[in-house]
Amino acid sequence: MSDAELPQPETESTQLDEDDRLKPEFVDAVLDAVEDGDDEAVRQLVEPLHPADIADLFELTPSERRPALAKAIADLLDGEVFAEMNDYVREDLIDALEPHEVADIASELDTDDAVAIIEDLDADDQREVLRAMEPDDRAAIEEALSYPEESAGRLMQRELIAVPEHWTVGDVIDYLRADDALTTDFWEVFVVDPSHKPVGTCKLSWIMRTPRPVPLSDVMQREQTLIAVDMDQEEVALRFQKYALISAAVVDGSGRLVGMVTVDDIVHIISEEAGEDALLLSGAGEGDINEPVITSYRARVRWLIANLATALVAATVITLFEGTISKMVALAALMPIVAGVGGNAGTQTMAVTVRALATNQLTESNTLRAIRREISIALLNGVTVAIVIGIAVSLYYQHIELGGVIAAAMMANILIAGLAGVVVPLTLERLRADPAVASSIFVTMTTDSMGFFVFLGLASASGLVG
Repeated sequence: MSDAELPQPETESTQLDEDDRLKPEFVDAVLDAVEDGDDEAVRQLVEPLHPADIADLFELTPSERRPALAKAIADLLDGEVFAEMNDYVREDLIDALEPHEVADIASELDTDDAVAIIEDLDADDQREVLRAMEPDDRAAIEEALSYPEESAGRLMQRELIAVPEHWTVGDVIDYLRADDALTTDFWEVFVVDPSHKPVGTCKLSWIMRTPRPVPLSDVMQREQTLIAVDMDQEEVALRFQKYALISAAVVDGSGRLVGMVTVDDIVHIISEEAGEDALLLSGAGEGDINEPVITSYRARVRWLIANLATALVAATVITLFEGTISKMVALAALMPIVAGVGGNAGTQTMAVTVRALATNQLTESNTLRAIRREISIALLNGVTVAIVIGIAVSLYYQHIELGGVIAAAMMANILIAGLAGVVVPLTLERLRADPAVASSIFVTMTTDSMGFFVFLGLASASGLVG
């Protein structure tokens, strides 16, 4: 195919829609060119894309066609593209590469991005890739892998600027200009003492605007937020959010500077953690549409079996009142309403509580106040819903006593739901269990079983079905 026949590079307006997503017709054009074996056409279509958009293209490509796409644009698949890829998509492509190819890609990246690629490999593949890397890069990756998963040690990058406290601003500027091997992506300079412990930070803007003879100790900021190397990444994200950080020093157990965390990594963490809690509450696993079917099945079926067990508890409560239900069929029709509304009320409270725990808004110092608040809200909701359902049932069934019973049951179950929605996550948190994982099961069991018990118990005790 001649140059005149090759498709011209796409402009951004024809590649992306108004939400910055790749247009279906563009994806189809790329895959059609792949299908035709026209690698040059594929390359010309894809080359103008940002690395993040190339990563999206692979996610939008069916898994069986990704190897052919990767082969067609092999020279465009650099470390930046792999760093932006979905984990499952990246794993598929990495598995198809030779160890030295993976090592070359990892060597292009900052330590944190390289770790993200290598940590998901099998142990044997990890060793092969690490052996193919340069000694300095290998040592940095091995050290990072020695830290717990989802910790600051895995998240941090080791490429940073650290200078001694006795230097002047001019010394720092000369150092930055003279050493070509220094990282070029940083927002502040870390100031360290002779034992390499951080004693302060200095923003680049201060360095640029301060006369050269001024001692660094006169312009640096001594107050700083230090991140422990084993701190959970969610806690790191909360520190960044609370103190409006751009970057922060990471220190080891002896207080020595070993790396830094930057805000671009934190943006990803905040997004991941927020979505993770929502998915855990629903039992949907990781909720990734690129996740293998069998993996999603295993995550979800466990949750459904657990829900089945809790549903049996509610069913057992119903069997205690078979005689009551058989005497008044309307009770069977109204039972799901009491349990369903109570379940929704409990879910509302549980979602608020889990989020408050995740963001450190809810601590031991304000636990009682939070419980009182949720009970107050439940009381107001209970009164409102009870009045509405009581009047509606009374009019529909022409039975005032039945309306009173369901109103009282609804009021009680919403109060129980509000209490369970806040107490269950708090209890799990105190027991060092993840409240996002198990709260839903216990809250649903409580609202269903107690809803049935209170409603049918009141119907029996009131003489409604004598």
